This record gives sequence, C-alpha cells and structure tokens, in this order.
Amino acid sequence: MPDPVPTPNPLLSRDFDRLVPYTPGEQPRIADLLKLNTNENPYGPSPSVLEAIRGAADDSLRLYPDPGSNRLREAIGRRYGVGPDMVFVGNGSDEVLAHAFRAFFVQDRPLLLPDISYSFYPVYCAFFGIESVRIPLAGDFGIRLSDYERENGGIVFANPNAPTGIALPAAHIETLLQRNRDSVVLVDEAYVDFGGESAVGLVREHPNLLVVQTLSKSRALAGLRVGFAIGDPRLVTALETIKGSFNSYPIDRLAQAAALAAIEDEAWLERTCQQVIAARETLAAQLLELGFEVLPSATNFLFARHRAMAGIELFDGLRREGILVRRFDAARIEQFLRISIGTPAQCQRLRDTLAKLIAHAD
Repeated sequence: MPDPVPTPNPLLSRDFDRLVPYTPGEQPRIADLLKLNTNENPYGPSPSVLEAIRGAADDSLRLYPDPGSNRLREAIGRRYGVGPDMVFVGNGSDEVLAHAFRAFFVQDRPLLLPDISYSFYPVYCAFFGIESVRIPLAGDFGIRLSDYERENGGIVFANPNAPTGIALPAAHIETLLQRNRDSVVLVDEAYVDFGGESAVGLVREHPNLLVVQTLSKSRALAGLRVGFAIGDPRLVTALETIKGSFNSYPIDRLAQAAALAAIEDEAWLERTCQQVIAARETLAAQLLELGFEVLPSATNFLFARHRAMAGIELFDGLRREGILVRRFDAARIEQFLRISIGTPAQCQRLRDTLAKLIAHAD
C-alpha cells in the first residue's frame, strides 16, 4: 500500500511545510576529534579580544548594550575608509544577510544567485517568498558574472565563493555594477581576508552595492556572532528599518567589546591569516600528490575530490578516524570534500589519514 499522505498541522502557519532549514556542519562530541568541517579559525582570537571581554564582564551587564553599536561602527568605518553611516552591524553575518534579503530582494523580478554557493541563500528565499533563479557555475566552478547581466530583482554571491573557495577580482565586480544599476548587488565576503580582493572600495561609486563580512572566520569570533555590512547610507537605513521591525536587539555588550578589539588588532589578523594561507598551500600540494583535484582557494578551506575514490568513502573513512570534513549531496559537487584549514600539525594528521585510506583502497 502507498504511504499515507501526512495530515497538515492546523496549528502551523500557511506554507510552513515548504521551509527547508539550513543544515550546519555536524558538531559531535568525539574523543580526540579533529574538526575540519565548519571553517573555524584554528588560532583563536587576538589576546586583546579576550582582555576586552574580561573588562566588559562587570556590573554593567545589568544594562542594555548600546543599541547603535556606535563605537564598533566607527571602528569598522575607520578600518575600511567609510563613515559610520555606511556601516550596519548584526548578530553574525547570517542575521545581516537575512535582513538584506528582506529589505532588498522581495521584488517582482527574480533574485539571481549561483547554483553552487552558500546554502543559506535558498533558505532565505523560501522563508521570505523570494523568487530566485540559480545561475550555473562555469565548468571550472567559477562564477561568470556575464551570466548575471539580465533582468533581476537583485544579485547575491559569495566572494570568494563557498564551498568552492574560488575568488573573483574586484574589477570584474565593478564591471557587473556598471551594467546593473537598478537592483542591489550583495557581495558576501565571509572569507575575503584569506586571499580575496574586497569590493568595499566600490561602495562609494555604486550605491546599489552592499558588502557583507563576518568576524567569525578571519578574526576567530565564531562563538560570539558578529557580522557587518558596508554600503550606501540609504541601504544601511533600510537594514536598520528591517532590524527595528523584526529584531531590534543589538549585539550584546561582550560581543561589542570583543568585536571592537578584534577590528583594531590588525597585526593579529594579518599574522594568523598568513599562517592559515601557508598551511592551505602546503595541504593543497599534499592533496595533489595523493591524487586529488583541488580547486584554487582564497579561503580558509579547500574543495577537493579524489580522482579514484568516491567522496562518500573518504568522508566516512575520515570520520571513523575521528576527522570531520564537509560533504554536500548536490549535483556536480557530491564527490568533493570541503576541508577546513587547521594548524600544520592538524593538516598533517589529515594528510596521513587520507594517504592510509587511499592505500587501503588500492
């Protein structure tokens, strides 16, 4: 007999059953676990960040935080050469992205986005009822911006892209902006500090450009959830309207203090990013020697597939050895593994384990 059709729950809102939540990387508790599946920074935040958190953990926690995060916005503005009126901050870049989707992309024309990119974008589209068109990546898994020169109600893409790790030069983005002036172009730069070229320098000349960044990756603050956007003051005002209409709570006192210290410690950012980049290039070379195809990466992860072994075999084999990487059940990329860059010792453990798995499969 066919399976019975599930009865809709009358207590839920209309179209609730159409929502497909984002699936984060798994976070199991396994002894001696090597976690290379969520792109966390292996080096931790700046010592000045920890000092700032300790300094803010006092009696003032009984008071609400600054609703405008003004000191933080001013610091971000100084760092990127813009005024604080061009900076919006939120509880992680995912919140910033959600507000941007609601503010700019609920249109009569479709939102354009890559078919292989951050998997939260389609979740937002479903949640807000946004019509979207997914533009296929090129054969080399790069984004062809010429494919986006068509009628649209907005354009969004990650640069460098995730999960591929491939970056676009800012000059290519500028060409797209010159040809697309009637809708918002959102560039998600979560990984830009690991070798990408930021589009922030284009925001003054292009009032429809919004650049979103996070402190979770390069500044190692994934546990505090701080993100920001930089764009024309009118775009920032629109984001503030959405936030004030939906979730008016600012980032908390500890997060504001930590984020301010992280933004101001440029030396720590530069040093740790260079360490990650060096480890990434070493690991990429080792994977090539093991028979992998490795996409060029400007992020803190590699996207690679083996020329002989299936991705699911490698994924499961690594997990049995206490090493987590990320794999996606999606067309064209199901054989790839997304591998976060750890310390040199962690990367060596990964390399040695992969070599053992491949040798046993021969």
